[in-house]
Amino acid sequence: MNETALSRRLITCRLLALGLIPALALSGCKKEEAPAPEVTVQAEHPEQGSMSEHITADAILAPLAQAAIQPKISAPVKKFYVQRGAKVKQGQLLAVLENGDLIGGAQDNKGAYEAAQAAYATATKAQVPEDVQKAETDFAQAKANLDLNTSIVNNRKQLFAEGAIPGRDLDTAQAALVQAQAAYDTAAKHLESMQKVNREAELKTAQGQLTSAEGKYKAAAAQVSFTEIRSPINGVVTDRPLYAGETPAGGAALITVMDTSSLLAKAHIAQSLAQQMKIGDEAEISVPGIIDPVPAKVALISPALDSGSTTIEIWLKADNKKGALKVGTPVKVSVTGHTVENALKVPVSSILTGEDGSKSVMVVGSDNTAQKKAVQTGIQDGDDIQIKQGLIASDTVITTGAYGLDKGTKVKIGKPDEDEDKPAGDKGGDKD
Repeated sequence: MNETALSRRLITCRLLALGLIPALALSGCKKEEAPAPEVTVQAEHPEQGSMSEHITADAILAPLAQAAIQPKISAPVKKFYVQRGAKVKQGQLLAVLENGDLIGGAQDNKGAYEAAQAAYATATKAQVPEDVQKAETDFAQAKANLDLNTSIVNNRKQLFAEGAIPGRDLDTAQAALVQAQAAYDTAAKHLESMQKVNREAELKTAQGQLTSAEGKYKAAAAQVSFTEIRSPINGVVTDRPLYAGETPAGGAALITVMDTSSLLAKAHIAQSLAQQMKIGDEAEISVPGIIDPVPAKVALISPALDSGSTTIEIWLKADNKKGALKVGTPVKVSVTGHTVENALKVPVSSILTGEDGSKSVMVVGSDNTAQKKAVQTGIQDGDDIQIKQGLIASDTVITTGAYGLDKGTKVKIGKPDEDEDKPAGDKGGDKD
């Protein structure tokens, strides 16, 4: 068709549209219907199999144990025995502070303590028994004298009755008996006092002096021990900020030791997720710079909510004997939660969420049109999600391209960029 004929045909069709000429005269201007659009999508059947929910969270690696050792006394550092990075054992000597004056004080108190021990031994083994023995001897002599005078009085009473002696001899004997009785009573009381009161007081005095001297000596010895910095745990020296001769500031750590044989990934998760876990559950830790996830286990689930965030803190324990993991590293943790056997699952990308929170998917109908189906979802495992209701295994679910797709739209299963990948010369159309 030449250009003139084409131009006439267009003018005629416009007149028809304006109602200026009968439609029968323009049978050649018949309007052609456009073909229905066809959208290329990706689709697949739901899969069936076991799936487990993986609870993920951000975490920070922390040491299994840590000791930031602060000196109990203020003194310059005399000598360090370890460097940063050194492996140490529990009780190992790490550093010594200047302690000459303290050692001298401890020796002085040790001497006083030993003197108190000797005094206590003298009091318990010599002086006190000797005093008691003298009191016992005095008591025995007083008793013998009393018995003698009693016998004399009795004899003189008989002789006086017989008229053999004068009355004054009897009176003299009775007076001597009274004196002997008084001496006896005094000796008895003294002996009782020595046995009960004085002896106990002497022993308590000696014991008190010994205890006081011992306490002073132990206090002085403790001050000396405070100048010896020892590791309370097995681990690695991670920080040693000072040099020999420097004095640590009050409250500042002199040496920090960490047990990094195992590390703890500490994370906070929602209470509903924590209820699905138990101690010993398998887990994984994704660490920047390490390709494969590090296996771990749940070591702690906090029994109380965090007051600031209403979440629950969990600890995952991972072996670190090779030292590949570093304290303070931010990581991703994943804990295996609820497991469902023979679950029907589809890719997460196929799920459409409505404004009201409802879930649905688009499926390919028998006439190759998109149809919408409401579904009920369950647990999620990576890129897959469980479908509890709404689908059967034979459905063809649109996994890519469902967003914004209208119900009844013609679809073709293939790659979304299938047409775009074709060379320009391969596309259909008339050539001049």
